[in-house]
Amino acid sequence: MTEAWDESADVVVVGFGAAGACAALEAAPSARVLVLDRFAGGGATAVSGGVVYAGGGTRQQREAGVEDSTQAMVDYLSQEVGDAVTPQTLRRFCAQSADMLTWLEGRGVPFDARLCPYETSYPTNRHYLYYSGSERSFAHVAAPAPRGHRAYARGTSGRALYAPLAGAARAAGAGILLQTRAHQLITAADGRVTGVACRTLRGAPAWVRFGHRVLHRWSVKPGMYLPALGRALHRPVAWLERRYSRPVRIGARSGVVLAAGGFVLDAEMLRRHAPDCRGTLPLGTAGDDGSGIRMGTDAGAATSHLDRVSVWRFLAPPSALLGGLLVDRDGRRVCDESRYGAAIGDAVLRRPQRRAWLLVDAAVLAEARRQLRDQTLWFQRIQARWLLHIDRVGAPTLRRVARRAGVDPVGLAATVAAYHDAAAAGRPDPAGKPAGLVRPLTRPPYSLIDFSVRARPAAPAPVLTLGGLRVDEETGQVLRADGRGVPGLYAAGRTAVGICSRSYVSGLSLADCVFSGRRAGRSAAIGIGPALPGAPDPGGLDPSPSDAERGGTHADRC
Repeated sequence: MTEAWDESADVVVVGFGAAGACAALEAAPSARVLVLDRFAGGGATAVSGGVVYAGGGTRQQREAGVEDSTQAMVDYLSQEVGDAVTPQTLRRFCAQSADMLTWLEGRGVPFDARLCPYETSYPTNRHYLYYSGSERSFAHVAAPAPRGHRAYARGTSGRALYAPLAGAARAAGAGILLQTRAHQLITAADGRVTGVACRTLRGAPAWVRFGHRVLHRWSVKPGMYLPALGRALHRPVAWLERRYSRPVRIGARSGVVLAAGGFVLDAEMLRRHAPDCRGTLPLGTAGDDGSGIRMGTDAGAATSHLDRVSVWRFLAPPSALLGGLLVDRDGRRVCDESRYGAAIGDAVLRRPQRRAWLLVDAAVLAEARRQLRDQTLWFQRIQARWLLHIDRVGAPTLRRVARRAGVDPVGLAATVAAYHDAAAAGRPDPAGKPAGLVRPLTRPPYSLIDFSVRARPAAPAPVLTLGGLRVDEETGQVLRADGRGVPGLYAAGRTAVGICSRSYVSGLSLADCVFSGRRAGRSAAIGIGPALPGAPDPGGLDPSPSDAERGGTHADRC
């Protein structure tokens, strides 16, 4: 039986964020490409910090006088990536890393070589290259190097990364069908994916399309801070979709690429796979609803690492706080305080009641307050001021400050003594903190700053999902549970298992979106078969740039 298609293309890409745009760019030279997006494009990429993790000798590293090698990058990332991908895939990712950044620059993405001189979760507008992971904590494994490349823009840089990629995809000839929600894959009798069932607002009244676009844009930014408000603002968007969208069937002659984001905005999936994430702040947009993953599993795909999430508890900026000691309710050390925020968040989640406090003395606190203005962007400054003033208790002695915070004073005293004894004897820090960050905590009054993982708007613990559909690491083809591929189906970005599916450092997700998106696009364009009957050419769809390409959305988190 011949399918009746409303549109068709060689390659259909579901999702127009970084992964989807890169898939389209890679497929477009040899295939007719149609990209679908529920909203106006951009997804989580456009509201991200725009950081790409790259190394092995990028142009920016060389200009900053930084020495790095592929082997050093492999050795460090192997500690973070673990078994999420094979060693061969990790090495390929690292070996291609510098060329990947050059490829992005060739598509108009701007980067800069100004190196941040202090530890931070995200650099200010004076710096665009920084240590974006736990590289210095693993100096005994690999020579550390700054590999966080922030796209060059003021504020946060997600739009500066996304807009050039989207524009390049359009210039390469990809058709773009916006305000179109994919909800089901269409398969042939042999299980091959041949198309996508969608609902689109194309053809709806102009006021509906305008309202849908504007109301969605208005809901994104509040939702980054106050999820309940974001959901409320998004309800009219969903109503417009239900009331005015119409069904459309889109044929894919060669393959479908799922690049529809993760599932951090699907409360039921999050409760099922990551129940410890209660009280965290979902980091994503309404498109991160797990729909891409569900479409894949409905077509027979297997998933992996869905229980892996990244919960962030950054201690810096200000960088002086890295000189403190992070302790739990029993006064025991939680981890090396110089670790990346996701590693600290993971460590806090494993502590009793997910509670943790940073012990600092008067000298560290005074230095941290002096650093606030120069080391923070506005959103970091709000959080840091809250922590330093509202979520802090102080007292003249360790015993009294412990009692005020609800920390065991005996355990805290023992932890501080062990820390000072190791430093005095010239031994390594008991938790592995780099020697350059070890400082005595001897000047009263003492403070305990609350870095627990719990719900609080001014000092949230952001969370994003890392797992997804299992894919062949050479091609990006989606796999079944028995390891066989699902014919005609590929996945990329946070819809798929990838480089960052075990552990996250800043820039690794976007770097994986580029790596996996290009891989899936190349593979999907191979082996184009005969023309699908009864399907119009999708060329020329929605040539105008989206709001995200014009800079209409912007990021507030890295």
